[in-house]
Amino acid sequence: MTESAQTTFSPGKGAGATVGVALLGLGTVGAEVMRLLEERAEEFSARVGGPIEVRGVAVSDLAKPREGVSKDLLTDDALSLVKRDDIDLVIEVIGGIDYPRKVVLEALKAGKSVVTANKALVAAHADELAAAADESNVDLFFEAAVAAAIPVVGPLRRSLAGDKVDAVMGIVNGTTNFILDAMYNRGASYDTMLAEATELGYAEADPTADVDGLDAASKAAILASLAFHTRVNSEDVHTEGIRQISVEDINAAKAANSTIKLLAICERLKSEDGSESVSARVYPALIPTSHPLASVSESYNAVFVEAESAGRLMFYGNGAGGGPTASAVLGDVVAVARNIVLGGRGPGENTYASLPIAPFGEIETCYHVDMEVDDRVGVLAEVANAFSEKGVSLKTVRQQGLDSGARLVVITHRAKEADLHDTVEALKNLDAVTNIRSVIRMEG
Repeated sequence: MTESAQTTFSPGKGAGATVGVALLGLGTVGAEVMRLLEERAEEFSARVGGPIEVRGVAVSDLAKPREGVSKDLLTDDALSLVKRDDIDLVIEVIGGIDYPRKVVLEALKAGKSVVTANKALVAAHADELAAAADESNVDLFFEAAVAAAIPVVGPLRRSLAGDKVDAVMGIVNGTTNFILDAMYNRGASYDTMLAEATELGYAEADPTADVDGLDAASKAAILASLAFHTRVNSEDVHTEGIRQISVEDINAAKAANSTIKLLAICERLKSEDGSESVSARVYPALIPTSHPLASVSESYNAVFVEAESAGRLMFYGNGAGGGPTASAVLGDVVAVARNIVLGGRGPGENTYASLPIAPFGEIETCYHVDMEVDDRVGVLAEVANAFSEKGVSLKTVRQQGLDSGARLVVITHRAKEADLHDTVEALKNLDAVTNIRSVIRMEG
């Protein structure tokens, strides 16, 4: 935080003053935001203390028909729009990183508060954006950037500001949850469910950001930064997707009384000497069917928070779509507009803790290792010895006969990621092990 942001009070325009808004983007979310601002104008005015008026809408294609939106409002020059004197608040729902970064920075430097739903932008450039907001003494809010309508950013910023958050774990991508949930309940393959998710509109034509975990990683970076008062960027998040999850993996999860979910996991870690570090990671993991996150179905999201005083909290709801995302955007709009009218500023970024990012190899969890082995005397001892030599303790072992050889499923006690990696490499070199079918972490 800059010195000016700490000492300067924003006086406000005064009760009854109009808040001029620039809306950047008129896609699914932008169109819904526009519709609701018009339909509920009186309600928003009462909540804010003055009218909210959209004075310009930036779009990429002026020739495209925009039903219900006056042509006089439209422009393809977002940079000029956000710097206009009659604009107080900018709502950014364009998506992407490079161009929105340029426009949002210009808006903040011009003294305009910003509400954005852009998780990739916030995860990649939070430091720069927060510094610009501090310098201009304006608000930068982004509730919609994580899990749409589910209120998670606000509670971490405000409700839990007096507590110490130890962990945040959640399902924050609806596309992957839809696919994995259907694979579990219907026995369908990954490819089949990806095609259905695309047809239903849950997945984009290019699903890379979703199925490779990139979308969830951006959200994990934001959650970890807020929870631990430490700057965590997207590149700090170890990221794996769900492309490799097979029907066999799902069946193995069922046999272990578990299900598979793509999890965003943020943890505060404490070493033996008392020093702390932070871990943020995204990967598919087995969680027990008794865990609250196991029951999160279809495209829904949920975030599980553990705090020192508050204990365990869970936030659940629809984490995607025009309506839910617009709801979160407008919640921020009301809060920011009220500050513009009545004065003051909402809580901003605070990364005072500056905890180090823990190396991924030092992270500890349990593992589910599924392999094919020779069906002969002594194989189990050889396999167990490979785990033991790397310091990985076995919790359960299950063997199943195959037409040729046997299937061995091992569940470990908590172990370091690096040790498990070395164990798998050692197993690959054993003559007794003919195939490593899968290695899946276990959480919860």
